Amino acid sequence: MSDPRYPIGEFAHTGPLDPDRRRDCIARIAAAPALLRAAVAGLALGQLDTPYRPEGWTVRQVVHHLPDSHLNGYTRFHLALTEPSPTIKPYDEARWARLPDARGPVDLSLDLLEALHRRWVFLLEQLRADDWACVYHHPGQGRDFTLDEALALYAWHGEHHTAHITALRRRKGWTEPAAAAPA
Repeated sequence: MSDPRYPIGEFAHTGPLDPDRRRDCIARIAAAPALLRAAVAGLALGQLDTPYRPEGWTVRQVVHHLPDSHLNGYTRFHLALTEPSPTIKPYDEARWARLPDARGPVDLSLDLLEALHRRWVFLLEQLRADDWACVYHHPGQGRDFTLDEALALYAWHGEHHTAHITALRRRKGWTEPAAAAPA
């Protein structure tokens, strides 16, 4: 069995994106909320509270993690577009996943992710070619990220966590979710 932590492989940035690859990443970000919603469709409460791997987060925590992370990503884009090389504030995602709202109904986070991605995609589609070279500094990683790399990272990130859920469904023999219609 492949590593359940990385069902679609680890993120690897191969350098600056050309306009076609940028459009593809933006389309993947646009599609992520519907794909996540489809991945959890029909799951019972006990299934939502099943870890996707030993020592891993539950399906519910994964669903709540995506808008937490992508809200931070959206904010990082805004900072990089409005300040010269800002240093972002990292957050402890494992501790966020243990907060009381991470045990709430998944529809709250599915709806939040959908609204966030609609607005984020609107922003991304307006960026000029030179905007993608804007950077933010991530002190936890000890390096700068261009918006080009961050775009590819967040496109991968939504698919990565959705695959945690769909891979768990396959392993457990739970009914496969229906394919989501593009947003």
